[in-house]
Amino acid sequence: MTTNDRCAKTGTASVSGTVVFIPLNKLKKSPRNARMTPHSEAIIEAYAASIAAKGMLQYPVVEPELDGEGAETGFYFVSIGEGRRLAQLLRVKRKQIKKTEPIRCVIDTVNDAHEISLDENITREAMHPADQFEAFRDLHEKKGWGAEEIAARFGITAHVVRQRLRLGAVSPKLMQVYREAGLTLDQLMAFAITDDHTRQEQVFENLTYNRDPYVIRRELTRTHIAASDRRAIFVGAKAYMEAGGGILRDLFTEDRGGFYEDAALLDQLVIAKLQGIAETVRQAEGWKWADVHIDFPHANGLRRTYPQPVDLSAEDQAAYATASEEFNRLTEEWDSAEELPNDVDQRFGKLEAEIERIDALRHAYDPDIVSRGGVFVVLSHDGAARIERGFIRAEDEQAGPEAETRPHGEDVNDDGEIIEDGSGPDSDGGSDEEAEDDGKPLSDLLIRDLTAHRTLGLRLALGEQPEIALVAVTHTLAAQTFYQGAEAHCLEIRPTSVYLAGHADGIEDTAAGKALADRHTEWAADMPRDVADLWGFIASLDHASVMALFAHCASLTVNAVKQPWERKPRAHETADRLATAVNLDMAAHWTPTVRTYLGRITKAHILDAVRDAASEEAAERLSDLNKQPMAEAAEQLLAGTGWLPAVLRTPEPAVFAEGQDEEGADARSADVAELEPEAPEPDTTNAALADSSALAEGGEPFTIAAE
Repeated sequence: MTTNDRCAKTGTASVSGTVVFIPLNKLKKSPRNARMTPHSEAIIEAYAASIAAKGMLQYPVVEPELDGEGAETGFYFVSIGEGRRLAQLLRVKRKQIKKTEPIRCVIDTVNDAHEISLDENITREAMHPADQFEAFRDLHEKKGWGAEEIAARFGITAHVVRQRLRLGAVSPKLMQVYREAGLTLDQLMAFAITDDHTRQEQVFENLTYNRDPYVIRRELTRTHIAASDRRAIFVGAKAYMEAGGGILRDLFTEDRGGFYEDAALLDQLVIAKLQGIAETVRQAEGWKWADVHIDFPHANGLRRTYPQPVDLSAEDQAAYATASEEFNRLTEEWDSAEELPNDVDQRFGKLEAEIERIDALRHAYDPDIVSRGGVFVVLSHDGAARIERGFIRAEDEQAGPEAETRPHGEDVNDDGEIIEDGSGPDSDGGSDEEAEDDGKPLSDLLIRDLTAHRTLGLRLALGEQPEIALVAVTHTLAAQTFYQGAEAHCLEIRPTSVYLAGHADGIEDTAAGKALADRHTEWAADMPRDVADLWGFIASLDHASVMALFAHCASLTVNAVKQPWERKPRAHETADRLATAVNLDMAAHWTPTVRTYLGRITKAHILDAVRDAASEEAAERLSDLNKQPMAEAAEQLLAGTGWLPAVLRTPEPAVFAEGQDEEGADARSADVAELEPEAPEPDTTNAALADSSALAEGGEPFTIAAE
């Protein structure tokens, strides 16, 4: 007997408990089904895949449809198994089966259809997720099925299968803790970032009260290198993996490329690639040496030189004039156009590149410097190679015409400090009588005495000539800023500059860091080659240029870094006043991102920032998120708002205290003016600096009156 024959024979039996084959197109959704919310597309897909692979494991329970007179119509209502009916209809749509496909069903005319459909959905218990994870792992290990094959048999995606396989590979000890509700699923997923059971258990044992998933991931990847690290960006995943390195991927969060497991191998690849770039630069430009480092060696002790202005060749001058003329012509021609045609836009790009190429030729290193000097090739914070040129080693200094030699008679003490003539023990130069006996015109002791008087005279005179004092101080600062080791100044002012990259990683590669470096390079290119010519160079500058050079040199000495062990409240107060005087707006130089700020503070601080910059409602929407997604969402909300943490905000200008009015302040200013000769209109810059008057370290505030 065929299946169709059986269907025809039993299709109208309608005896409760009978198993019959009913054509799919004769089955209908029961109006008394307790499940009113439709099945999801995902579960229908899963049913269809399961039926296609294994057949229908549970028979639908049906009851016959009756007409108005109580006679059977030949159709059946599905009381239990509506999802399986829909899955079979999906298979019909995909032309896997026909719409008359016989479906094995169980007829139930005794029980209430509504009650048994409700019972079917209530009286059951889903398996524990841990059992599911381990069952998927068994299918993979024992049957050899891959993620794609398992996914096809269960109607889920291959990615979901990989996630469950990864979870099934977690340490059995931690899996049991999860079964006993000692770990949440999010925490278990965090442990699944690695398959090292020993490491998983070690991190679990060392967890404290903070068991957030991001803490677990951080501990498990502490010895790994994130794919967002500059070294990983520079080398690239392909080259690293070809060299035998492994990348740890997190299947449950956005891992941004994963984590590089072999840090030593990655460093080797970075150095090798930097060496290749360094050798190319050395050969192409003719430098004597090229050295590579991952971080710039700030304590290298080498003198640095900068390119000097040079005249363009007649050919370059002609090419520059031609490119500039065409660029200006196109600019006028297309000035009013909202959008440039592709060919015009490409032409603009070529002209800009040509102009920039020729502009770069206006400054060049002296061939003698190139033949004796070298370059450092280092890794920038953004993962690109950075080339720093013009360094001279000590052994190459003597060959240069600008090399300075130590003045005659200098000695060095045990601390490495230079001892001037006559300043050391037993070196007072002897008496004047001894000098006369030796035929010397003047003794060292007398010279010291006379030059002391000359120094006193210089101090008195310089204090009466502010313009010359400005030149002298600027000369002193510039000599030590641009000429390393050159004792060419006579003012005992020692500028120091704290290395900010030691406090904030990547600060040199920020827009502000690059702007400062460019300004320094521009001044360095203008400096005379020999420090002996520095005074004449500064004295020949106009007042505005002297002030600009003075401001640049002074700016390099600013130190407003707060160290946890330092106690310098007055210094930090002065830094606040300086920020107010220069109208510092840190929003122009710094933006709160996950890397710079949000990923390094607590969730409470993140919410406070969002509440302050956006709104209470925005903070409330983020409150239930985990740390990493909260920080990422906050970064988007804070972008463009100009929000700053309190430590970066510039204080508002000081207001008059209670009982101190503006007339009193004006009266004190008048009292000071009576003691001074009539002066020209005060410079606004000096006025701003005077407004932020300094406090003597450890003493009472004092006032400086400037002409």
